Amino acid sequence: MFTGLKVVELASVLAGPSVGQFFTELGAEVIKVENLKTGGDVTRTWRGKHEGDNTVTAYFTSVNWGKKSLAIDLSKEEGKDIVYQLATKADIIIASYKPGDAEKLGVDYATLAKQNASLIYGQITGYGPDNERVGYDAVIQAESGFMDLNGEPGGVPLKMPVALIDVLAGHHLKEGLLLALLKKERTGEGGLVEVSLIQAAITSLSNQATNWLVTHQLPVRQGSAHPNIAPYGDTYITKDQKIILVAIGSDRQFRDLCQVLGLTELASNSKYATNSLRVKNREALNLELQSGVSHISTQDFMNGCQKLKIPAGIIQNLKEVFEMDEAKEILIHGAHLKGVRNVISNSNGKLPDVSNISAPPLFGQHSEEILRNTLTLSPEQIAILRKNKVIN
Repeated sequence: MFTGLKVVELASVLAGPSVGQFFTELGAEVIKVENLKTGGDVTRTWRGKHEGDNTVTAYFTSVNWGKKSLAIDLSKEEGKDIVYQLATKADIIIASYKPGDAEKLGVDYATLAKQNASLIYGQITGYGPDNERVGYDAVIQAESGFMDLNGEPGGVPLKMPVALIDVLAGHHLKEGLLLALLKKERTGEGGLVEVSLIQAAITSLSNQATNWLVTHQLPVRQGSAHPNIAPYGDTYITKDQKIILVAIGSDRQFRDLCQVLGLTELASNSKYATNSLRVKNREALNLELQSGVSHISTQDFMNGCQKLKIPAGIIQNLKEVFEMDEAKEILIHGAHLKGVRNVISNSNGKLPDVSNISAPPLFGQHSEEILRNTLTLSPEQIAILRKNKVIN
């Protein structure tokens, strides 16, 4: 789809690089420019305690498939000049600098647009272009309300176990860049697209945001239970000790759930006949439902739910997740590594072909190739840049 599109990635960690991988999976050439002085993207050093001394870390592997790595020293004029030359050939720049840093390095939109007036520049910040605070996912989760909402009743606030705000901000930037590409196709004009982590987080509060804005009642932590629907997100333990979750969205589904559990009298109980009543009487309802679930095997429960189209599932660990056909379908394979696709939208029943996508690059793996083939520098010029420690 994007064969021939050139993207230069000046971003690190998760949000920006996820956008870069999105474009590689759709056929674009993505050059990841990394800081020679610091060893590149910091996630190259983020090893879990059970990781060996692999060439690339599991974290880095998550969002860097298909890219070419160019390691340069941007503090040197020759390094800046390489980025300027790349900008003249690029369709999109992806950046994630703290406000002011891109300007100091000379790789901000205003500077690079002078090299290429049709350039599209996508920038992710923590708190917007006028706030110099460093934006890290965990802090944004704390300040945006996500942690206050997340946790057990009466328990401490909890961070989500993935960098959810980075993921969401990446999706918002993709949307903005795709709109900018559409505009460019129609008008020939480039432009600046900006997304902040804090606004990506706040807009993603969705119904929890309007629970406050409409009722002026602060939501409270209530585990996985839904504040507006019951039983929805509530969990129960089956006869064979599996934890199952139900997501009942209608009175019909509730009646069918009671039928599966042999609790038909519960469906006609005046305390549980409607969703609003079930929300109000959730604690008593959950005791009744747990009693019923404890007498049925997981398989019988799931078979009954599937037959009656009741939304329910077994809480699975990641080993179990990646045994699912749906998970296997969106894996990326390469160089003894596995990853997960960024693009999962089917087009005419097919996912984008990533069979030839390259594994996440080693630090500076493609520096000479990019300088030689993309910028047409001579071997002598490249040798001088290496001698002057502009490239690796």
